[in-house]
Amino acid sequence: MSEKRGAAKTRAAKAPAAVKSGAEDAAEAEDPGPAPGAEPDLRKRPARRRNRVGGKRVDGKIVVNLALQGGGAHGAFTWGVLDRLLEEDDIAIEGVSGTSAGAMNGAMLTSGLKSGGREEARRRLVGLWAAVHDRFPLNQPPWSFFTQLIPPGLGAAAFDMNPAFVAGEVMTRMISPYQFNPVGLNPLREVLNDLIDFETVCRRDEPRLFVCATDVRAGRARIFQGDEISVDALLASACLPTLFQAVEIDGREYWDGGYTGNPPIWPLIYNCDSEDVLLVHINPIERDETPTDARGIQNRMNEISFNSSLMDEMRAIHTIGGLVKSGALPSERYKHMRIHPIEDPEAFRQLSVATKMSPESRILDGLFEAGRGAMDRWLAEHKDKLGAESSVDVREKYL
Repeated sequence: MSEKRGAAKTRAAKAPAAVKSGAEDAAEAEDPGPAPGAEPDLRKRPARRRNRVGGKRVDGKIVVNLALQGGGAHGAFTWGVLDRLLEEDDIAIEGVSGTSAGAMNGAMLTSGLKSGGREEARRRLVGLWAAVHDRFPLNQPPWSFFTQLIPPGLGAAAFDMNPAFVAGEVMTRMISPYQFNPVGLNPLREVLNDLIDFETVCRRDEPRLFVCATDVRAGRARIFQGDEISVDALLASACLPTLFQAVEIDGREYWDGGYTGNPPIWPLIYNCDSEDVLLVHINPIERDETPTDARGIQNRMNEISFNSSLMDEMRAIHTIGGLVKSGALPSERYKHMRIHPIEDPEAFRQLSVATKMSPESRILDGLFEAGRGAMDRWLAEHKDKLGAESSVDVREKYL
């Protein structure tokens, strides 16, 4: 990876060991949200609200929530967004909802902030992405030699030709992971165990983390929070069913959370007081052209399917928010959420499903810098909207 943020192996050397904390859980009981299997009332306030945020500020800081999409190696964009956001001392984070790579970024962010503050959070995010780069199979010989030969200008088309990716694509269409990986190996398990202090992540002090996975049999989202968050919960959130066996937790099997919440907003509504949500997009909502080649069609199908649950939730947010604003619903019981998308569609224009599976240094470094740039531009143009209004027309963008 580039010298600008340090080489991958240098980053790995600086990666944090798990910092175990003996801090006691100081949180009091809260409304748990919807009962299992029930549809959440997306705008209704929790029955008991702690007097911490007042909806806007704590100790002079603007309080926000984060919603982090999943998308494999494209999550390096979110890394860049968070790295820049952590430089803003007057912004505090109350809750983080994440799916797949978004959940992993969220785990590193929350553990770092709770154990050592902003610089520790930045350091742990570096450690995560250095480890992903260094330990991922497609970055090992002989495949690493192939990726080094790819001219920078070719973009995703060249990664589509990676022999390992092509072979894997063919294999997963014919053989299930229960056949080609009968013992259920996942290279991310060791990475997450090495880097994440789950005792700290599970503490109920802020920022709180919410991890989304899909219950395979029920076909619904499952949100892991507090003591429920574990290595298995994070692996479940990132479990692509063509690559990995379903992750079993307490007798239930789970697949990637992107199918049912990418990311879900409602955990932030139920469990947090701030009504500002910074939503980090790494799956483009719109494309300029309709794809006509097989790879382009597959990529667009992936983007649409992994955005569909978010689009549905945004419709509810817009509808209920409008009713609250008009007075048709009482503001004492329902929230009018303020949505702030952080995105850079151009950064993903030449990327595809193949690059989501290719944590090669050029991809990671390029997306990291794009994420920092997107966050920097948003702060310059919209920071004053925090606590006041959405920085996007939700109806125009999502409905």
